[in-house]
Formats: sequence, structure tokens, C-alpha cells
Amino acid sequence: MADETVRTAFFEIQGRMIEITGKLKQVQNQMRNKEGEKKRAFLTLEELRQLSDDTNTYKSIGRTFVLEPKSDLMNEQEQKLKDSETAIASLQTSKEYLEKQMAEVENNLRELLSQDPGLARQIMTMSVM
Repeated sequence: MADETVRTAFFEIQGRMIEITGKLKQVQNQMRNKEGEKKRAFLTLEELRQLSDDTNTYKSIGRTFVLEPKSDLMNEQEQKLKDSETAIASLQTSKEYLEKQMAEVENNLRELLSQDPGLARQIMTMSVM
């Protein structure tokens, strides 16, 4: 009976580890995407700043380009930059939380395996499903 409870505990820990790993990868991908958006907004702003105020500027809407004042385009890019920075900060917090959860799950797994060395041998002999 104790052996079965140890096995179920192992499978629960394994499931949590897989779930947390998936969430962590998702957050990392979202951070990478937001970093790209931030970089594009920054580079666009830099290019817009170099233009004189009387230069015609256009905004892409689908396949169409619409004449927009330079100030509107700059405000839009600044907002995108701020939004990206806010999202990155939020995602960083989520990433740190998930990393703490992962460390906790790893410690639980180590503790479980140290309590029952026989389980470690059984796990090593199990085939991947």
C-alpha cells in the first residue's frame, strides 16, 4: 500500500513538473515576442525622430497606406513601447513565479526519491510511454 502511494505521489509530481515546464516555455515565448515588438517600436521611433515635422508620413493599414501626422505615429509607437515594457515586466514576474514553483517541485521529487530508493530504481527501469 505504501509503495502505491509513493508511486501516485511521483506521478502527481511528474504531472506538475510537465505542466509548469509548459507554462514556463509559453511565458518565455511571449517575452520573446514582446521584446521583438518593443525593438520594432523603438527603431520606428528613432527613424521618425530623424524626419522633419513637415515630412509626409504614412501608416500601413492592411494593404493600404494612409497619410497620418508624424506626431500621431510617434505617439502610437511610444504607446506600443510602453505597453511592451509593461507586458515584459508582468511576464518576468510570472516567469520568476514559475521558476520558484519548478524549484519546489524538483525539491519535492528529490525528497520523494531519497525517502524511497527503490522507487528511483523502478523509475530508471520504466519505459517511456
